[in-house]
Amino acid sequence: MRTVGTEAIGVRTPIIQPGDALPEIVVESLLAYCEEAGTVLRDRDIVGVTEAVVARAQGNYATTVQIAADVRAKFPSGPVGIVFPILSRNRFSILLRGIAAGVEKLYIQLGYPSDEVGNHLVSPEQLYDSGVNPYSDVFTEAEFRAKFGDIRHTFTGIDYLELYRSMGNVEIILANDPCEILKYTKQVIAGDIHTRGRTKRCLEDAGAERVLTLADFLCAPVDGSGYNERYGLLGSNKADEGRVKLFPHSCEDFVATLQRLILERTGARTEVLVYGDGAFKDPVGKIWELADPVVSPAYTDGLSGLPNELKLKYIADNEFADKRGDEARDAIVRRIAEKDADLKGKDETEGTTPRRLSDLVGSLCDLVSGSGDKGTPVILIRGYFDNYASE
Repeated sequence: MRTVGTEAIGVRTPIIQPGDALPEIVVESLLAYCEEAGTVLRDRDIVGVTEAVVARAQGNYATTVQIAADVRAKFPSGPVGIVFPILSRNRFSILLRGIAAGVEKLYIQLGYPSDEVGNHLVSPEQLYDSGVNPYSDVFTEAEFRAKFGDIRHTFTGIDYLELYRSMGNVEIILANDPCEILKYTKQVIAGDIHTRGRTKRCLEDAGAERVLTLADFLCAPVDGSGYNERYGLLGSNKADEGRVKLFPHSCEDFVATLQRLILERTGARTEVLVYGDGAFKDPVGKIWELADPVVSPAYTDGLSGLPNELKLKYIADNEFADKRGDEARDAIVRRIAEKDADLKGKDETEGTTPRRLSDLVGSLCDLVSGSGDKGTPVILIRGYFDNYASE
């Protein structure tokens, strides 16, 4: 029996710059790895490429001036509110500078005790001890500070109320009912990521005159900016003090091109995805990593759908509890080989992970590549579709 199952390998590339032919660079980097490791690419190997280098190669950037121009075109007069943006220097502060520059006045409504991805203004324990009812209690910034004192982020040390207020003509309130913003303005931007559809619906039902989401800005180029046709400003992060790097556009074309080039150069029919943030939650900091709108904005057909797996320990404990050694191995191998094509809802799958393949693989890629200085924006995953019965 083969002793190795799934492998995930970080592959180094040159530093990617705008205008680079990224598919060719990825292929050359993979071939260099294969030569060094004495291996070859195989059918159903998976190649993941981080969204950051895809966007860099595209030159997919936008300035705060370009963001402001799009906001001004869509909200030409009057104050505007933005509800439930996340607390992040990297993900939101530069967007906020552009948004604030595009309106007469901006009201920011923050949720508490944390934003939707788990960045806390105050801890749940502080909230409980305060006697505050988060479902109904509303605070101005001054009232929130008087109630909770120091509200610097535990890990970054940033006072996000102070940071966000410094970005322009901004006033901050804190409330968890999105409709609270309508007391200040009927023009609203839903600033949340994964719950933006529900927030928009609540506001419209409550009488808002115009509600847009962050996905509605920079869906097309503005004064020469980058863009994302599906997610707009969502998935962007700080490039410098005046620019953001947007989520890459046209990712379906990229994965198809890369898959074709690998096939032409190696004969291997690989699966390819572009990946962003992995979908997992830090057990200590309580931060949910997924600040991008999706884990993978594009992937080839072989990464569609859900896993169809037996729970190995379940069948070992129940069906073959009396077997040991080679007898147990052979029985389990036969059981896997004979499993149904669709195991959904069956006892022998209990405890398996009901997540999409693209989310599972994208999260694995993100964990392997990291977010710092590893220099491995390409991930090669081997044996992911194998199981205990695979030779």
